[in-house]
Amino acid sequence: MSAPIYVLGGAQTDFARNWAREGLTIYDMFRETLDSALASTGISPDQIEVGHVGNFVGDLFTGQGLIGGFFAEAYPELASIPTSRHEAACASGSIAVLSAMRDIEAGHYDVAAVLGLEYMRNVDGQTGAEYLGAATWKGVEATNCDYPWPYMFNQIIDEYDARHGINCDHLKSISKINFDNGRRNPNAQTRAWQFKPENYTDSDQYNPVIEGRVRKMDCGQITDGAACVFLASEKAARAYAADNGLRLQDIPRIKGWGHRSAPISLDSKLKLSAGNPLIFPHVSQIMTDALGRAGFDNVTALDGLETHDCFSITEYMAIDHIGLTAPGESWKAIQEGRISMDGDFPINASGGLIGLGHPVGATGIRMLLDCANQVTGRAGACQIKDAENMATFNLGGSTTTCVSLIVGVN
Repeated sequence: MSAPIYVLGGAQTDFARNWAREGLTIYDMFRETLDSALASTGISPDQIEVGHVGNFVGDLFTGQGLIGGFFAEAYPELASIPTSRHEAACASGSIAVLSAMRDIEAGHYDVAAVLGLEYMRNVDGQTGAEYLGAATWKGVEATNCDYPWPYMFNQIIDEYDARHGINCDHLKSISKINFDNGRRNPNAQTRAWQFKPENYTDSDQYNPVIEGRVRKMDCGQITDGAACVFLASEKAARAYAADNGLRLQDIPRIKGWGHRSAPISLDSKLKLSAGNPLIFPHVSQIMTDALGRAGFDNVTALDGLETHDCFSITEYMAIDHIGLTAPGESWKAIQEGRISMDGDFPINASGGLIGLGHPVGATGIRMLLDCANQVTGRAGACQIKDAENMATFNLGGSTTTCVSLIVGVN
């Protein structure tokens, strides 16, 4: 890290809300989230010097582009700040964060607002699946299926099976952990959902097949929602700490980051890693990069992870690719209870994409906010005991764009 980047706080929406049913627009979502973030931190609009937006498919779901222009619509104080929108499929929010970090590291600005949002529940499921399929290689892959992403991630299950063997009961355990965690989260889309034991079985009635071995309970939740964080330079963070009776070391900072990309097609990725025990070596590399920049030797030096479980197999992949287990042995961490809330390395205390929800452009920013809340003891019922350093892992497409951030105090 060339310069420290501090997280002053932020806000997220209730992911159970359906904004279209409320008669509200994507601008309403943007404005309400920014308002909430300002109120929760005590930051005033005139302190914001630059704005970054993470959004994947606002153009398709709402017909709205140029979303950075909403900052100035919300507050006249923001009428002349520079803004930009960032797209990297499900990693759009994290790319917006990295871009804001570069602004601050370069010394151009001291306070950045980073806001991610997605408005997706205004169309039927089939239409939504088609829109989200924009992150596949259109016309080349996932051309003969009803649901592109379940189809693609089923191929990852098949690849694990071919290289290492896989027991899909371990995937069901991941889903159950994340749904259970989501029940504790007041912002989770699924917090009031009721499940039976049969939902975590191969019952076609209670847990129907979506594509291949991907069943309903394996899937993250398509969700309306937004999240906002304020990032600051050390100078601005010192001033904020002084104004709020805090010490600088009380404010969480981004200690390390990793960012790698791969070919857009899943088949190309799998060919590149043929013969390698890791299916996606670049995923391992981003965690190595993030840990190195943060000064940690191993992922076990951290206290937990907010990871991208768009499907249960995605979290399964993250477990061995970040180095929590040897390649192909993710099942051990699941079976031994290591990733549960009372384990030594809790994963997705928030509920993750399966339990909390997945408003695509907001997810990377929401992960960062949750980790900042964890290391400052502000995660409420989702709090991991004695958490001081947390990581995010956010991916776009079939791991085409991957980002990890390490957040901590002290």
